[in-house]
Amino acid sequence: MRCPYCKHEGSKVVDTSHDARGGVRRRRECENCGQRFSTYERPILATPLIIKQDGTREDFDREKLMRGIRISCAKRPVSAADIERLVGEIEATLQAMGRAEVSSRVVGDMVIAGLKDLDQIAYIRYAIVYLGLDDLKAIRGEIDRLLESN
Repeated sequence: MRCPYCKHEGSKVVDTSHDARGGVRRRRECENCGQRFSTYERPILATPLIIKQDGTREDFDREKLMRGIRISCAKRPVSAADIERLVGEIEATLQAMGRAEVSSRVVGDMVIAGLKDLDQIAYIRYAIVYLGLDDLKAIRGEIDRLLESN
């Protein structure tokens, strides 16, 4: 494993832990500079192609999903671990479906549901784009629905 600090090839494993989805987190120490860093290993299972609104298809992109959720959670008290967990749950659900193709709407609905539980402001930010809330009245209506459900 290459050190992200000095780019040296050698490192030693200091600690190993496992998560519920079968992934492995390894804490490593560079043999050259002594800096510590973490690596994650997770099983790669087949994920379906995502069918976009315009009918085009693209591979599921975990990083793209993560970026979208991070943007919604910007400057909110949502930890990186919570975002990683949400993305992992969505990816695992897609893999468990066992389908070759899934509508982007299905993924968006999973994100909306996850953000609603995670952080209501992040939920509203995502909903403005995802649900196409293009005026204050529509945004207020979504906020009112959110407040009623609490």
